[in-house]
Amino acid sequence: MTEDRKGFKIKDDKLGEVKIADEVVAIIAGLAATEVEGVSSMAGNITNELVSKLGMKNLSKGIRVEVSDGIVDVAVALNIAYGYAIPDVSSKVQDKVKTAIENMTGLEVSVVNVRIASVDMGASK
Repeated sequence: MTEDRKGFKIKDDKLGEVKIADEVVAIIAGLAATEVEGVSSMAGNITNELVSKLGMKNLSKGIRVEVSDGIVDVAVALNIAYGYAIPDVSSKVQDKVKTAIENMTGLEVSVVNVRIASVDMGASK
């Protein structure tokens, strides 16, 4: 697998090449994380929050992805719903994100770091 500014090449043969953009991997991670019960939303910086409020979706908000030689490192920042056990939710997020990226892209995930940015008091059990 090779990488360039437009994405990561996962296939190159006589039919052509297949590249995955960095943001696609981040979107997969974000969607997988938000499917876990107890995750209220993805955390993001002020700019991302303003973009969301203006109605433009940024599905990779709160996700940082680094891919090198087909190995993915993921950092996920999320808001957790009040009343959920942070260790349990974090472990489920790590498993779900790793599985989703590996199944959809064929890339290997080496680490999924989870940062709890806040507790959402409005979204409780």
